[in-house]
Amino acid sequence: MLESKDLKRLDELFFSMQEANACFLGYPFAKGFDYEPLWRFMSLTGNNLGDPFEPGTYRVNSHDFECEVVDFFARLFRAPACEAWGYVTNGGTEGNIYGLYIARELYPDAVVYFSRDTHYSVSKGVRLLGLEHSVVRSQSNGEMDYEDLVQKATRVRNRPAVVVANIGTTMKEGKDDTRKIRAVLRDIGISAIYIHSDAALCGPYAPLLDPKPAFDFADGADSITLSGHKFLGAPMPCGVVLAQKLHVQRIMRTIDYIGSSDMTLSGSRNAYTPIILWYAIRSMGIEGIKRMFDQCEQLAAYTTNELNVRGVSAWRNPNALTVVFPPVEGCIKTKWQIATQDVSHLVVTPGTTKHQTDALIEAITGRKRQAS
Repeated sequence: MLESKDLKRLDELFFSMQEANACFLGYPFAKGFDYEPLWRFMSLTGNNLGDPFEPGTYRVNSHDFECEVVDFFARLFRAPACEAWGYVTNGGTEGNIYGLYIARELYPDAVVYFSRDTHYSVSKGVRLLGLEHSVVRSQSNGEMDYEDLVQKATRVRNRPAVVVANIGTTMKEGKDDTRKIRAVLRDIGISAIYIHSDAALCGPYAPLLDPKPAFDFADGADSITLSGHKFLGAPMPCGVVLAQKLHVQRIMRTIDYIGSSDMTLSGSRNAYTPIILWYAIRSMGIEGIKRMFDQCEQLAAYTTNELNVRGVSAWRNPNALTVVFPPVEGCIKTKWQIATQDVSHLVVTPGTTKHQTDALIEAITGRKRQAS
């Protein structure tokens, strides 16, 4: 039994997190979800050991729901029937490292290419896996500079190329083109190519855009990762990674004592996040995801326009939920948890309200008026 001082600390932590939830706009994390019907599962143990598509000795799992989540995204990402495999991860970082791991097993002597705007997990992954890599310039909108990719890859055209394509960069939501990446590498004589699409934020809605970005299996991707908490919504980080089954089989190991194969990075895995993602996609469906994106995109457009009208140079990429503007002052960055590098940004995810973006606009423009 906890003492009263410990209960008080829990109350303080709850109210602190509740307050912080109400005023963060700089990081993609959906808000406003309701998973109350699922809380009963928290009274049970759960571990999604092994391959979710195989039966195993350990049965306290949500494998059936995990398989449905994987199949949903395999269809959404235009994977040929029965040719893709995947599992629910603890987030985009695991998905990116998983894609790099499979690529290394396929092409041990490859050079990995990724742009300067790529998520930091990719740099971490190449260090962990001991991969030679080359950082490619980015265009001003965050998209990869394909001419620079050609220049760098030409120097080692006798070696396979592994490319991490960003389908929504962290700061600007720039989208790389997997078709173009394959084409330019083939033009310089590289035929052994592996492309991993990092679609952490945009994965659930990118296939529904017009025009649709080139990033999925039909567009030449070998593996794709997405985050579950950023757009679909979940109380904790989670994600899904998919890869061509032929590549995954290279890393498969049979684990006798669990009665199943293992092709994952983490071994023991969360049994609850697959249930949450299943609940989200079953509740919304494709039409619900599209409707939710349209609402967010309209608010992002409104916010961009309002900042510009008030003298702040704001912009966003086509169909982007990320609004980019000059770096904000420290007090605004701290209160609204605004991600900042050479620019600042806000990300309109489900649950973001006009009241919140208006309050941030007023904070930015009010400080601007005071400074002048």
